[in-house]
Amino acid sequence: MAAAGKRPTIADVARLAGVSPSAVSFAFNNRPGLSDETRARILSAAERVGWQPSRTARALSRGRAGALGLVLTREPELIGADPFFSTFIAGVESVLTARGHGLMLNVAAPAQEAATYRRLAADRRVDGVLITDLRVGDPRPALVTALRMPAVVVGDREFCGGLCSVDLDDRPAFAEAVDHLARLGHRRIAHVAGPAEFRHAQRRREAWAAALTAAGLPQGPVLTGGFSAEGGARATRELLALTPRPTAVVYANDLSAIAGIAVAQEAGFAVPGDLSVVGYDDTPLAAYTHPRLTTARADIHRWGAVAAQTLHTVIERGTAPHVALDPSTLTLRESTGPAPGR
Repeated sequence: MAAAGKRPTIADVARLAGVSPSAVSFAFNNRPGLSDETRARILSAAERVGWQPSRTARALSRGRAGALGLVLTREPELIGADPFFSTFIAGVESVLTARGHGLMLNVAAPAQEAATYRRLAADRRVDGVLITDLRVGDPRPALVTALRMPAVVVGDREFCGGLCSVDLDDRPAFAEAVDHLARLGHRRIAHVAGPAEFRHAQRRREAWAAALTAAGLPQGPVLTGGFSAEGGARATRELLALTPRPTAVVYANDLSAIAGIAVAQEAGFAVPGDLSVVGYDDTPLAAYTHPRLTTARADIHRWGAVAAQTLHTVIERGTAPHVALDPSTLTLRESTGPAPGR
């Protein structure tokens, strides 16, 4: 038995069960070589002394870290403000918790990004990594391949550099948003875009532009909002100062759209009477703005869960098929209405 006041150890279990410490490890990791009677005796002894193997110890016994990695290069305050990441990470954690694994989140400056991946690989602190925010000319797929680090790209299969990808197509929702606004009589439809270096921001902008062309409408003004409330507010002020000003704006995410509604109303414009607004993500706050926000619904929690499941498959088998999740769809609420004068 363990000495009074001390935490029990594997040696205490082995001594009570009359076996070696390695036999205790075999029993808890379901390895062959033990009789059913010996295994039962070991488990009973562990229960009597109150011992459980740590997640780290069990992972090391299998040659694994028992953790997945996620490296983000956005500003920490932007990560905290963007509901996408909290929901996505919750989806990842729902899979990891069931497996007894963990998530190692690293927030790195852009100049330190490559060094962060190299350190994770060298220290074997994670079994694989999820690559989000895929960028134009992104070096990370080639880097993790060179490091022989299992990885899954959360984004467009076309740009995953030979890695497995888990993608959720946002283009149908942007096409649907423009079509909805066109049917309401809007002819000047602007776009507040995400950072130009992000593939998904570029794809959303291209979907907006293609939908305008398909509807026979002129290309509206485009400004960068950076996926942030501050950027969305700044871009909205600039759009409202144009002559002629747009009568509708499609934003790249809900955070910038909600800020845009506040700016428009503060300037004396009615939403949707003077300006219709569309967001993207369908964050919980979208249903409680005034007016409630028309936005695109994407199952971000499931995206995180499937990404984690797929990465585990890559770790175990060396590869996994690409996954295309159900595309996002437009959810109509009160922030969109007929064009002014219609």
